[in-house]
Amino acid sequence: MTPQELKTYLEKLVAKQVMLSTMLWGPPGVGKSALVAQVAAGAGIGCIDVRLSQLAPTDLRGLPVPDGKVSRWLPPEFLPTQGTGILFLDELNMAPPVMQGIAQQLILDRKVGSYAVPDGWLVWAAGNRKEDRASVFDMPAPLANRFLHLSVEPDLDSFKAYALERNLSDRLIAFLAFRPTLLHKLDPLQPAWPSPRSWEMASQLLKAELDIAAAVGEGAATEFWAFEKVYASLPSLEKILEGDGARIGFPSEPSARYAVAIGLTARAPLGENVGERAYNALSWLVSKASPEWLGLFCTDLFRLLRARGQMGALAELARRDPKLWQAVQEHLKLFAS
Repeated sequence: MTPQELKTYLEKLVAKQVMLSTMLWGPPGVGKSALVAQVAAGAGIGCIDVRLSQLAPTDLRGLPVPDGKVSRWLPPEFLPTQGTGILFLDELNMAPPVMQGIAQQLILDRKVGSYAVPDGWLVWAAGNRKEDRASVFDMPAPLANRFLHLSVEPDLDSFKAYALERNLSDRLIAFLAFRPTLLHKLDPLQPAWPSPRSWEMASQLLKAELDIAAAVGEGAATEFWAFEKVYASLPSLEKILEGDGARIGFPSEPSARYAVAIGLTARAPLGENVGERAYNALSWLVSKASPEWLGLFCTDLFRLLRARGQMGALAELARRDPKLWQAVQEHLKLFAS
């Protein structure tokens, strides 16, 4: 599954109250933990992220305390006791077998020691695969057989939607659109390598005017800085968004075209006149660009405006100019074919 497809699947599990234990598989850095947090936030329920690989058996089972002639287990304070939510057991197969055995009780029986998972809480887990060269242990067959198993792979469209919605650097997004193979490129011989998680870290470094090699590695960083020279030579995107782009031509170099399309997408929703800025960008691309570039822009822009509840502002302006909207639709049909 792509991250977006996985998110949709998980959202349905929550909405339909399917209380089956669910295991998410995928390479490190693909965003499994972030997806679970997003699903919980979108549903308005709690989310407790427990990193099993960092716990000792007593951290999950609790501590034995005397109670007359018997001992009782005092459960840890981080486990839920009321309400609804997702109890997320992350890094499940990185935990040693003894920890997996205790987690198995929590997953199979929804209880461990004297603690019981409240009825309104789903139990989900996540782990890396052996081929990712992560330090993982085999999952016991009885435990694996009690899970739904969902696999997620890196996907540029899903990352673009996530990155645009969260205002990550449009320079990084444009670069990855141009070099999609660098979205996730595991290098077990290097401590820093590109992944959706590390590109999000790189966006923070860029905003702080720091080198991104510490997040994504020297190779990816070197390619990005070469792309930056292209980005610096772009025409003024603000002039286009302000409706003053009649004399500005669409670039001929592919990397610059990606940069323009993504840059306009990221910057159109900024400021007060969102509909007008998006409308101006659409008008300019219809007159200057071929169908594939307008299609790329519209796909990303419409998804972003819908996520932010701003699509109405553009639709209102588009209704005033039916010729433009007809041209957009014709371009999109050509792009789809």
